[in-house]
Amino acid sequence: MAPLIGSTVHLNNGVEMPVLGLGVWQIPSGRATQQAVLFALHAGYRLIDTAKLYGNERDVGIAVKESGIPREDVFVTTKLWNSDHGYEPALRAFDESLKRLDLGYVDLYLIHWPVPRLRDETWRAMERILKEGKARAIGVSNYTVRHLEELARTASLPPAVDQIEFSPFLYSDGFLRYCKDAGIQAEAYSPLTKGTKLGHPLLRRIAAAHGRSPAQILIRWSLQHGLVVIPKSARRERIQENVRVFDFELSPEDMRALDGLQQDYHTSWNPQDAP
Repeated sequence: MAPLIGSTVHLNNGVEMPVLGLGVWQIPSGRATQQAVLFALHAGYRLIDTAKLYGNERDVGIAVKESGIPREDVFVTTKLWNSDHGYEPALRAFDESLKRLDLGYVDLYLIHWPVPRLRDETWRAMERILKEGKARAIGVSNYTVRHLEELARTASLPPAVDQIEFSPFLYSDGFLRYCKDAGIQAEAYSPLTKGTKLGHPLLRRIAAAHGRSPAQILIRWSLQHGLVVIPKSARRERIQENVRVFDFELSPEDMRALDGLQQDYHTSWNPQDAP
């Protein structure tokens, strides 16, 4: 069944996660982040993705409370930064993020990057955070299949989510199949290629055929591949546009054509280089 605006995915520990959310990377702290989150929540988004690195966790928490939407209806993700890896440092960093958010608990806590030598100890801390009920789900970000296989050899619990950069221009069917087989939900960040590929002729042609924007086509493509997707924007009109992707569907031909755009195109870091 095609996803609807209120659709969720069932994570491997039973938690339901919305399929579409707002990413707040590079949105300035303070009122800019607060307004973006409020725009998104009022437009129907129920997933907000932040991180310690972004410097705006506090503002996400303020906006969630200001929105008037019940806390249990909003799914909040934050992330552990590289300087906080290790068992005790990770526990402290989580508590600091939780204090900044001031929302009582975190819905999803992710390891932001696979830091060498320390990530096994960090995952033990993540499992403790989950066991203590401080986070409803735990996962990773920027983990390749190689990193996921390594984690599987030592972890007591598998990650619920792996958040990676994903778009038709950075498409891996092998990664999606691995995650599906392992019961890990794939989540796409930078699904709009930070705007760098919105003018691609094929993308524009498919968008015109559906009476949609290129951004809406990229979001819809991610949804139809079964990903959770978190486009970033601080502008009300873009936030509203990005959520209007549940009333049309890309054809199998459209999907195959978009899959063919793969060119290993990263807009930020490349985790393949992480040891």
